[in-house]
Amino acid sequence: MYPINLMCRLLDVSTSGYYAACQRPPGARARRRVRLHRQVQTIYDEHHGIYGSWKIAEIMSQRDHLESACRNTVAKAMRELGLKSKVRRSFVPTTTKVDPDKRPASNLLDQDFDAQAPNRKWVADITYLTTAHGWVYLAVVMDLFSRRIVGWSIGDSLATTLVSEALRAAIERRRPEGRQLLHHSDRGCQYTSDDYQKTLDTMGITCSMSRTGCCYDNAAMERFFWSLKHEWTNHDHFIDLADARASVFKYIDLFYNRKRIHQALGYTSPEQYEVDHAPTMKVA
Repeated sequence: MYPINLMCRLLDVSTSGYYAACQRPPGARARRRVRLHRQVQTIYDEHHGIYGSWKIAEIMSQRDHLESACRNTVAKAMRELGLKSKVRRSFVPTTTKVDPDKRPASNLLDQDFDAQAPNRKWVADITYLTTAHGWVYLAVVMDLFSRRIVGWSIGDSLATTLVSEALRAAIERRRPEGRQLLHHSDRGCQYTSDDYQKTLDTMGITCSMSRTGCCYDNAAMERFFWSLKHEWTNHDHFIDLADARASVFKYIDLFYNRKRIHQALGYTSPEQYEVDHAPTMKVA
């Protein structure tokens, strides 16, 4: 350390001025910077380190008691705090085994992922998670109106029971008018099975299926799986099926449906979007 008197003389600053500056309270800009850093850190932690500067800035603009800051200001604050979204940008679509003896349904959805009301368009698919004891499989049903996950099931087998349980959960929770509902999936053997198709037929639900090898025909579901893995499961190590099930429950039921904001929904969560746009609908 150099003597203060020497440093002040070299910088042409008076010693009294230096000590006065040390005792002076922080200015308005410095105080705002401290508040901004605190709020960015809080929102970052609140959302498990998933959000980057765009979404953190959006949340700050939505909360009246927080500082309003543009995306660049938030990005600068994140750099100063050493914060980075833990989401990595990569995307690998998943597929399922096709039963050549079954005739798939036509692609009625035709990549039209907009729905004018709840329970008009559902999409379904299966993905894979790894545990210390091997693979487990997750089947999910999404309502395209709000991107809400309305049914899911996880198990250690790819048998039709897996997707049937997810569908039953969605039906019990949403009580859809089957004749108004389009159900879209890939051509996997689970979805073309007699048991699954019988459930759809009994409910009067119209079946739609993707073209062979075209992940874009079910892009909304592929995007959900991308979020699930890159925001959540890729950052955890599951011991077994029960451990994976508990983690998926936290992500889907406690975070994704209730709290995670979506750009496609005007930066609201699926649950809030349904409250705002379908207030008369009762959801279990």
